[in-house]
Amino acid sequence: MTGPSPTRSVFLIGFMGAGKTSVGKELAGRIGWPFFDLDQVIEAREQATVDAIFASAGEAGFRRAENAALLELMERELARADAVVALGGGAFAQPENRRILQQAGAITILLDAPLEELERRCRNAPDVRPLARDRAGFQQLFADRREAYGQARYRIDTAGREIEQVVREIARLLGHEGTDSSWR
Repeated sequence: MTGPSPTRSVFLIGFMGAGKTSVGKELAGRIGWPFFDLDQVIEAREQATVDAIFASAGEAGFRRAENAALLELMERELARADAVVALGGGAFAQPENRRILQQAGAITILLDAPLEELERRCRNAPDVRPLARDRAGFQQLFADRREAYGQARYRIDTAGREIEQVVREIARLLGHEGTDSSWR
C-alpha cells in the first residue's frame, strides 16, 4: 500500500459528547466543504449499525471496519476534495488510524471538555449511550484515550461553549474567518 493521498481535510476527534458531529456539520457549512461522520460511513459500508457491528464482530471487528471505512473515505472522497470529518470517539485512539492521518497531513483537532461535562452531555442526549450509564467504565475509557487524543495537531476547549463559538474558533485557527467558502 502506498498510503493515503495528501489531504487538507479537517478531522475532529474527541470523546463521546465532545460535539464532533454538531461542530463538524456547522464548520463544513461555514467553509463550504462536505461533511462526513465516520460512524455513518461505517454503517453505510457495513449495512449495519455501530451497535450491531459491535454485537456481532466485537470491538476488534468494529475497529477493522472503522479502519477500512477511513481508508476508503480518504481514497474515494478526500482525494478529490477536502472535507470536514467527525471521527468516532475511539478512532483516533487506534495507532493505525493516527498513522494514516499523520501520513496524509490531515488537520486533526481535538474537541475537549472536562470529564464531568462530557458525562452530563451524554446523559442529557436524546439517545443515551450505554457506556454513559456506567460511570466507572466511562471514566476509564476517557483516561485510556487521553494520551492518543494529545497527539492531535490542535486542541479546542468546548467546555461551556455554544457550537457557533467553537466553529468560529476553528475557522479562525484554520485561517477562514468569513462565512463563505473562500478558504482554500
